[in-house]
Amino acid sequence: MVIKVYIASSSGSTAIKKQQQDVLGFLEANKIEFEEKDIAANEENRKWMRENVPEDSRPASGNPLPPRLFNDSRYLGDYDAFFEARENNAVYAFLGLTAPPGSKVGEQL
Repeated sequence: MVIKVYIASSSGSTAIKKQQQDVLGFLEANKIEFEEKDIAANEENRKWMRENVPEDSRPASGNPLPPRLFNDSRYLGDYDAFFEARENNAVYAFLGLTAPPGSKVGEQL
């Protein structure tokens, strides 16, 4: 199982940049392995992300914006879903991973 984080390296939105940094920083700090997929520099990544975000998770208009998280090809959610899981100490459950022993971040939702 590989956590994939779809980001845009050249986003003009400060909010998107901060959200991406927040997700990537958290994963790095907690030594959670992930792949960073840049949708700004790679058309295949952009196409794959847009096709694999479920209908009910898409914005009313326009395309889904990063950051978006997947476990292999299973859609996990956007920044808001990640943030909520982190606030509830349930990031490992959100990511579909087994929490390390003694980790309070591993509690179920």
